[in-house]
Amino acid sequence: MTEILNPFRIAQQQLDHAAEKLGLDDATHELLRWPMQELKVTMPVRMDDGNTRVFHGFRIQYNTARGPAKGGIRWHPDETIDTVRALAAWMTWKTSVVDIPLGGGKGGVICNPKELTDTEKERLARAYVRAVGRTLGVTKDVPAPDVYTTPQIMAWMMDEYETLTGEHHPGVITGKPIPIGGSQGRGDATARGGIYVVREAANALGIDLKDAAMTIQGFGNAGQHAARIGRDLLGMKLLAASDSKGGVYNPNGIDVEALIDHKIRTGQVSGFTDTDPITNEALLELDTAVLFPAALENVITAKNAPEIRCTILCELANGPTTPEADDILYDKNVFVLPDFLANAGGVTVSYLEQVQNTYNLYWNLEEIHWRLKDTMRNAFASVLEMSRNSVIHMRDAAYLVAVARVAEACKLRGWV
Repeated sequence: MTEILNPFRIAQQQLDHAAEKLGLDDATHELLRWPMQELKVTMPVRMDDGNTRVFHGFRIQYNTARGPAKGGIRWHPDETIDTVRALAAWMTWKTSVVDIPLGGGKGGVICNPKELTDTEKERLARAYVRAVGRTLGVTKDVPAPDVYTTPQIMAWMMDEYETLTGEHHPGVITGKPIPIGGSQGRGDATARGGIYVVREAANALGIDLKDAAMTIQGFGNAGQHAARIGRDLLGMKLLAASDSKGGVYNPNGIDVEALIDHKIRTGQVSGFTDTDPITNEALLELDTAVLFPAALENVITAKNAPEIRCTILCELANGPTTPEADDILYDKNVFVLPDFLANAGGVTVSYLEQVQNTYNLYWNLEEIHWRLKDTMRNAFASVLEMSRNSVIHMRDAAYLVAVARVAEACKLRGWV
């Protein structure tokens, strides 16, 4: 049987599995299988050479039963509507599993931002908001940064929205620079939340992570922060790291700060001193305490899952593991922290940013870290309890917790 790699089909397959275990009625199940609203837009953008290029983009609001849609905007040359649908679905379960009053959404633009100048990026950001702005708002849908989008891009988008409405609405976009309403702690929130649940998992498993090895597949923003925070909070050492251009490995450990500096200077981890080259594929199969897939979806499949040798797999990326691989990992006693739990730190601090924007009252970094830690710890406890009581793996447990909450909200509203 050919393994399904379409991200939205995977998201639906995961939901179907949860719906069966929950005994959802047919109408509720069918409602939760599909986005509630999809918008596809075409955007002409003038380039620096005077020519006009036409870009295509999407904004999807998957489910808003528990609150306004929430989700990032990805700029990627291989972006597809099915990827955005899947990510919007996962955002719905993500906000639910950490129990914040938001729904799920996602956006995307088909482009290669590495080929765009800063002025072209600004024009594209503003064009996107002009195209989808009627669906956005603090009570409707709140975007944030994602793959290849940045706080500066969020600043341009917020400014364009405020220009269109003629009012200040800092909470309409999160992940902004701090001087215009961004939150303390947002930059490393995704990784920090992941490290918090890794610590909870280690406590649950009765293992000590001090001086244990971690490997990171995808040494971008989240991966770099995970390496730093994993070292600082858990005392772990970095065994290997990779990006789209290759990877590096040292069995004795890699200097995290030096590797981050090398990555910033050269744009890649390859060539870092005192390391051996390693492929992304080989990195995933290293014997390590914690493996962080922190790049794109579908990197752990039925093909390579039998070779995965980590103790804890913490999914900082969205959708890195296929359903077939999940079953294999469970049989191998790999403790998987599923994406919409493990990487929910980002949306949690985005929610805190919205709250601060709304009340015009801003918390310090210590307060943000405390609130994030408390949220992630409670979410992990709920999922672990479901996993143990139902004798199911953590992804199934996370789905049961999250889907049950969304289904209940839909029923209370009288939608089904």
